[in-house]
Amino acid sequence: MSDPVYRTILLFDIEQFGSRDDVEQAYLRRILYDVVDATLVDADVDETAALRADRGDSVMALIDTQVSVPALVKTLLTETPSLLHSKNRLLADSARMRLRIVLSAGYVAVDELDGWVGSDLNHAVRLLNADPLRDALKQRDGDSVLCVSDGVYNGVVRHGPLGVRPEDFHRVTVETKEGPTVAWLHGAQGPTRVRAAEAGSADSPAAGADTAQVNHTSVAGDQYGVSGGTVHGDLHFGLPGRDGRR
Repeated sequence: MSDPVYRTILLFDIEQFGSRDDVEQAYLRRILYDVVDATLVDADVDETAALRADRGDSVMALIDTQVSVPALVKTLLTETPSLLHSKNRLLADSARMRLRIVLSAGYVAVDELDGWVGSDLNHAVRLLNADPLRDALKQRDGDSVLCVSDGVYNGVVRHGPLGVRPEDFHRVTVETKEGPTVAWLHGAQGPTRVRAAEAGSADSPAAGADTAQVNHTSVAGDQYGVSGGTVHGDLHFGLPGRDGRR
C-alpha cells in the first residue's frame, strides 16, 4: 500500500439510482461522467492531477493539492448546476438526474488492488450518504446540492473567495458510526435529520452531548415553551427510517 497522501476529495452521487431500470442507469452514468469531466475542466484540473474511481451510481475523484480549492468550490456552485440543468432540460421528468455532491480533503492511500483507503475518505463518504444532504436535495427544486466538510468551509469558504458567498452555507451536524461530525450545506436552511444513512446503524448522540431525543426528534438550541421547560444545544428535527436510511 502506498503512503497516505493529502488530496482534495470530490464525490458525486445520483439520487434514486437504484429505482431506475438498466437502460436508464446506463444513460444516467454517461451523463454523470459528462458532468464530472466538465466540472474538472472548468476548475482547471488537468487529467494528470486527478484520480477517479467508479462506484456505479457515484464517482469519486482525488485531486492534487496544487489545484485551487476556491476554483473548485466556485465551479461546483455555478458551472456544475448549469451543465446539469442543460442536460436535464432535454429529458423527461422521469429521467431527470439529480446529484448529491461533497467536497472534502484529507489523507488517502492506494492499496495493491488500486483501492482507496483512509479515514478522511470514509468521512467524506459518510457525508455523501447522510440524511441532511439527502433531505436537502429532496426539499429543493434544483438538480444538485453541495456539501463541504468543516475543514473546507473553515479553510476556504468562510473567507469568501471570489464567486463564493459563505453566508449561503449553513452548518449541519451528522451522526455517524464514528461519532458526530460537522459539515456545511449550500442553500437555504430547512429541517435536517441527523441520523447517518447507514443500514443497521443504532448510533446515538455522543455521551454528554447537549441533545434531547423526543419521539425520534432531536431537539436542541435554546428552546422555550417545551413542556414548560428549556432545552439547550443544537436544533435538529427529523424522523430516521427504521434502518437509518432515507
